[in-house]
Amino acid sequence: MSKVRTLILLAPGTNCDVETEVAFQKAGAETSLVHIGELIRREKRLSDYHIMVIPGGFTYGDDISAGKVLANELRLKLGEDVKRFVEGGRLILGICNGFQMLVKAGILPELSNGGSPSLTMAANDSGKFECRWVHLSVNQESPCVFTKGIAHMYLPVAHGEGKVVVALENSPHVDVALYYSDERGNTDAGYPYNPNGSVGNIAGICDSSGRIFGLMPHPERHIRGTQHPRWTKHGAKDYGDGFQVFLNAVEWAGNL
Repeated sequence: MSKVRTLILLAPGTNCDVETEVAFQKAGAETSLVHIGELIRREKRLSDYHIMVIPGGFTYGDDISAGKVLANELRLKLGEDVKRFVEGGRLILGICNGFQMLVKAGILPELSNGGSPSLTMAANDSGKFECRWVHLSVNQESPCVFTKGIAHMYLPVAHGEGKVVVALENSPHVDVALYYSDERGNTDAGYPYNPNGSVGNIAGICDSSGRIFGLMPHPERHIRGTQHPRWTKHGAKDYGDGFQVFLNAVEWAGNL
């Protein structure tokens, strides 16, 4: 079986690309760091890959709003390529700034021809940048490819604009894959367990196929047991909680 080819999208301000690359390589994938300009100029082609990842960072300085400029580039200049990529059964993962971008490009909660007014991202309720570790519970009824076999995770967050806002009438149509929770798995615990005030404690969503996944926490920052903040006290596991996300993606894409 040939290796799963993973494209990690770069743009000015991306800062979590190497960590994401290491995570996918550790999961067995072949990775390429590709600047969005290379795709626009057709120097690289999205169709050559099985997985596209938009990593964290502050693309274009988040000057308009988080992820908005990159979202416009992807939607207006590469929209048909993305559509064919999704129709071909491929996977898309957006982490933190990547999640914000997928929402603002209209790729989540469902791929469309424009932005999605039913769901957006807003500034944290705390009014400050939240950078710490959070407990997460996986929705066991979600079709999400990336979270299969996972019940709970402990991952870091680092964002100032991570609040998921969804109209109440549309919330039943959003496929929530991941919730903020407390250490006992209570998904109604609220702040500080929910670091941004997301409606329904939503930490991550997927599309109806389960193949497009966006989340605010950073799984690539916890792929080794020694990355846990208390590993010297409790002992280090072989793998960090975030590693299974990448392993799931590579194993699923290996059947394409």
